[in-house]
Amino acid sequence: MLDQYAEWLATIPKTELHLHLDGSLQAHRMLSLAAKHGIGLPYASVGEVEAAYQFKNLQSFLDLYYLGASVLRDEEDFYHLMMDYLLVCREQNIVHCEIMIEPQTYAPNGVSFSTMMAGFTRAVDEAEHDWGQSVGLILSLLRHLSEEDALQTLTAADEFRDQFVAIGLASAELGNPPEKFVRLYAAARERGYRLVAHAGEEGPADYIWQALKRLQVDRIDHGVRCVDDPELMAHLAETRIPLTVCPLSNVRLRVFERMADHTLLQLLEKGLCVTVNSDDPAYFGGYLSENYHAMHVALGLDRSQTLALIRNGFEASFLSDQKKQMYLVQLAN
Repeated sequence: MLDQYAEWLATIPKTELHLHLDGSLQAHRMLSLAAKHGIGLPYASVGEVEAAYQFKNLQSFLDLYYLGASVLRDEEDFYHLMMDYLLVCREQNIVHCEIMIEPQTYAPNGVSFSTMMAGFTRAVDEAEHDWGQSVGLILSLLRHLSEEDALQTLTAADEFRDQFVAIGLASAELGNPPEKFVRLYAAARERGYRLVAHAGEEGPADYIWQALKRLQVDRIDHGVRCVDDPELMAHLAETRIPLTVCPLSNVRLRVFERMADHTLLQLLEKGLCVTVNSDDPAYFGGYLSENYHAMHVALGLDRSQTLALIRNGFEASFLSDQKKQMYLVQLAN
């Protein structure tokens, strides 16, 4: 039975800005696609897949994440992956989402850019037509691979340029600092992309500075390590450069041992533009509403703070100013 907070939250229009689409691959879908394509997985049931979700760190999660993504092979697979998530958006009143997709994950399995995009765009177009879903796609590049590989992927995306709002940088932080990708971000900036990058999750606060100064990003994904640098905290509060924070993910990947230890509300109180997101919801225990609810239970997140976080989400989005204002007016009424 839903409690009053959950019932209230369901009525509020929300946005999600930090969502890896492969991370929404549900266990039953993973198994069915593996069977469809004759791909061997070390799991025989949904229960066995879910039992593997006890991660020790980011890398242990990434190993399962890339294994799961290996079952995606044809246009229909990518259509269902996207539509499964967009149906959650409809259910949870996520009226606008900005979704990270990662072509470099599929390329080793022989999946072309056009196959991937055909499935994704068909689902996005249907959701927009059927219930007015707003979607922005982020071309997310993998930092454990070379900058040259990322540049080649950026070039391959030129054919689909009008379907992306931004580029991002994901995968393992440690040993792959933002400054490794200065040429990539310069090339994306010339193409007119908005810029985001993962920084300050498992990596140090200095990675956030690098993303801001060397890559000139518009938004930081995660960014929770900013608390280690008072100067950085002050800068983020002054500039209102958004942080797309993912509470359940942070706990599952041991960034924080318990939700009660999470610093998100401290960042909010200090004036930072923090937002709430689900990151890889199929693996981390919940979608956007579950993240809010977990903070409500563990941190005492109240309705006023919730509304502030949701407003931040719309302000931090890459929507037009007109659409941002439309949603913010809805929140105020």
